[in-house]
Amino acid sequence: MIPVIALIGRPNVGKSTLFNVLTRTRDAIVASQPGLTRDRQYGIGKRGAKKFIVVDTGGLSGKKQSLDDLMARQTLLAIEEADEVLLMVDAQDGVSSSDDMIANLVRKSGKSTSVVINKVDGIDPVQARADFSALGFPRVYPVSAVHRKGISSMLDAVMHQYAEDQPDHDLDQGPTVAIIGRPNVGKSTLINRLVGEERVVTYDQPGTTRDTISVPFERRGKHYTLIDTAGVRKRGKVQQVVEKFSVIKALEAIEKSQVVVLVIDAREGLTDQDLTLLGFAINSGRALVIAVNKWDGLEPGQRDYNKKTLSRRLSFASFAAKHYISALHGTGVGEMMKSIDQAYASAYRDLNTRHLTDLLEEAVFKHNPPLHKGRRIKLRYAHQGGRNPPVIVIHGNKTEFLPSAYQRYLMSFFITRLKLKGTPVRIELKSGSNPFARKKNLPNDRPQNKKKRVIKHAKK
Repeated sequence: MIPVIALIGRPNVGKSTLFNVLTRTRDAIVASQPGLTRDRQYGIGKRGAKKFIVVDTGGLSGKKQSLDDLMARQTLLAIEEADEVLLMVDAQDGVSSSDDMIANLVRKSGKSTSVVINKVDGIDPVQARADFSALGFPRVYPVSAVHRKGISSMLDAVMHQYAEDQPDHDLDQGPTVAIIGRPNVGKSTLINRLVGEERVVTYDQPGTTRDTISVPFERRGKHYTLIDTAGVRKRGKVQQVVEKFSVIKALEAIEKSQVVVLVIDAREGLTDQDLTLLGFAINSGRALVIAVNKWDGLEPGQRDYNKKTLSRRLSFASFAAKHYISALHGTGVGEMMKSIDQAYASAYRDLNTRHLTDLLEEAVFKHNPPLHKGRRIKLRYAHQGGRNPPVIVIHGNKTEFLPSAYQRYLMSFFITRLKLKGTPVRIELKSGSNPFARKKNLPNDRPQNKKKRVIKHAKK
């Protein structure tokens, strides 16, 4: 089995920085502001031939506030599932009462624990070891996560007890599903409902989620990877640097995903920001499912009005299935998963060239392309040019002059006739080159001789 290493400690001691170093990624948001990490963030690290799983956790502050208590629960779960615990401390601050409290907490768990003294730049490592040996753990390693000093020797010491010939358990993770939406619409609650545990922190305060958290899970024998994203507000309201990074990572999650679930708050209805996110997902070519959350709190009349409004305003995304759910109670979530499977299958479907060409001929027969300067634009044949989203390449004559309205007609026609569900279709147009375009019409004697014969015959 691949060992699991949990990084725990006070806020702002460098856990996320070390997480990025060990995983060689930038998955965790790093800033000088304490309390950025709130959920468990998982990543894969490698030291030589040995692989390990790294878990980044929120800082344990010891406060009794609601959000801090929820973050502490996530840390305790990480300790419970870990094989190795790295207790991170700040060399600049020295030993604090919070460090003692966390050390006692880890000691009660009985997990193998090492103390990692971070930020030892400009500090005597021997003195730092002596100071933090008071925590009662024999293994103490001074490092600098920012400058990557001492990390290699620390990893070698921690990983020496695990075998090198570890079997590779790279399973099919199935579709990657990004859960997007505005703040406080219920994205994290929906993920917890699907996974069946408190995997991510949920709180009735907008902006609780800051990182993009990948959550693998299995449902009825199928593997999925859910991505919880930060809520995306209007650009004018985003002022903090941390929130800007959160928004960027949320948009990157859309690009990396294969299916996007847009969560809408049923009480507030469809907003302009929802439409902006929806447009970004469609332009990215992702398969799409729309989840209208908090549906159980509406009156019957409000439900009918919302359905009519959504149907009218989302006519441009009619290919996407709409589900009216309650993430808190689980109503309608099962049907939503069926639509996710259908959207994923449609996005990666293989399309037959002959069938596409026949459909193109049928579409042209029902509605001919418009004329360009008195000449008909000819569409000859079609074939598949890619997946996720399905790309249909159409070859013809003067296709560069085909209006966008006719391209949308073709897109809708193909989606309907191919019975694609939950995925947009991209149309690529290619015009054949004229084989005689570069050949010059060289003069010869035939026209001149013919002219002379006509003149000679007229004189007679």
